[in-house]
Amino acid sequence: MELSGNKVRKLEFLMADAVAQGANCVITVGGIQSNHCRATAMAAKYVNLDSYLILATSTPLVDKDPGLVDVSDNVAKSVSIHESYKLSCLALTDLLKKRLLEKGLKPYVISGGGSSSLGHWGYIEAVREIEQQIQLSGDIQFDDIVVACGSGGTVAGLALGSQLSSLKAKVHGFSVCYNSGYFYDNVQGHIDELQPGLNSHDIVSIEDAKGLGYAMSTAEELEFVKDIAAATGIVLDPVYSGKAAYGMLKAMSNNPTKWKGRKVLFVHTGGLLGLYDKVDQLSSLVGSWRRMDLEEIVHAKMALVRYSDSYAISFVLERNSRHFICLGAFSLTLVQGKSE
Repeated sequence: MELSGNKVRKLEFLMADAVAQGANCVITVGGIQSNHCRATAMAAKYVNLDSYLILATSTPLVDKDPGLVDVSDNVAKSVSIHESYKLSCLALTDLLKKRLLEKGLKPYVISGGGSSSLGHWGYIEAVREIEQQIQLSGDIQFDDIVVACGSGGTVAGLALGSQLSSLKAKVHGFSVCYNSGYFYDNVQGHIDELQPGLNSHDIVSIEDAKGLGYAMSTAEELEFVKDIAAATGIVLDPVYSGKAAYGMLKAMSNNPTKWKGRKVLFVHTGGLLGLYDKVDQLSSLVGSWRRMDLEEIVHAKMALVRYSDSYAISFVLERNSRHFICLGAFSLTLVQGKSE
């Protein structure tokens, strides 16, 4: 669940509310490879609730799942895929809720991305943790907080937490999907739910980082993700944090005066399983490597990975094709694996 990123912070509050209301299942919606839906399914299992996931995509991908649908085999009660906007996610959610109620179940609906007045508290609380770490560090202060913006909830929570705390840092949300106008209104709506009397334009700056579009990566963006991993050992996902970091450095390069002398905190919101869908694109950007297919009939209990300290940072398992690929410090290098 931790690999599904920032949604876990929101789900801590949302699952507690679901249990308190006597729900026996949850419904939520997300994209075809939604970190939020994956985390919701796992979190629901922790508190003994079934989960029903609605996935939206621009084109039907039932037969070409990039790594999420098979979660239904082990975790989610049901996963359904629908072409985006043919029928709105809200309408689909209402329809599913009605059907579950007719079956005698008690569904709890979680909005996309966990972005709601209750979910925001996950990142208001995160600001409190940042404050504690600043106090422990002694003299570190931040002028700006940078984060990816996909549903607006994380940006709203960080901005509210920052303004209600001693931090008072400006939050910069780098949009990975919609335009800035949409997100200023979106974040304002989130803020108004908690009625703090703040204007989104005063506490948030929204900048465009969507590039080709949501979950679509350019070769330059993927090269950037690879280079950051090689230089720092930090793996950025290509859908959210990778685009946000790429957009941040591009903004700093284009307008250095604006950022000069400022101390910036970049919040990595996780979602590393988004790398599932980018293996083929990444393969063309790396040096010497080869792909090793594992026997389909082998059900591995444990993968024993051998690697040198200088190369290995982390590994990605492309489950559908049974491939192990290691993201190395200086290149993507296949590492030998054994099954038993």
